[in-house]
Amino acid sequence: MRTMNDVLMVEARAAAAYFSAWRGIPIRWKSLKRHPVPECWLIAGSRRTLRDSRSSSNRNATHPVNAMLNYAYGILHSRMQINALAEGYDPRLGIMHESRPDAHAFILDIMERERPAADAIVLRFIATNSFTGSDFVIREDGVCRLAPQLARRLARDVAAT
Repeated sequence: MRTMNDVLMVEARAAAAYFSAWRGIPIRWKSLKRHPVPECWLIAGSRRTLRDSRSSSNRNATHPVNAMLNYAYGILHSRMQINALAEGYDPRLGIMHESRPDAHAFILDIMERERPAADAIVLRFIATNSFTGSDFVIREDGVCRLAPQLARRLARDVAAT
């Protein structure tokens, strides 16, 4: 590897392979007659958003599993940022992630080692819960978010680690 971009490309390929293993994980649903869900929500799918096929972004989830991952990562981001600031680090100055005034690149760098724990929590959460369509809110632009009651349950599990 010659450049940081080479390293980032390896990381991107590894992430794609990792999340491809999530595809097909069944999601248990209840009250489907009362709160129907799209057929593509019956199993875990791609980590990439379905909103824009030209983008590789996963920031604006269109699937409940991705919404749960994003929420868990948001909690992790907040925790890591508080710790970094308390220790005197500038959260904007990244090592692997690009330093930008509007982003906390250093926090994204240090989050990497903690992501597997967040992933494990989300996998366990999916395996031990049955969901209903009312557990998720779909914005007008198609973005899927956790409803408050589900967000509280997931936050409790994430905070327990």
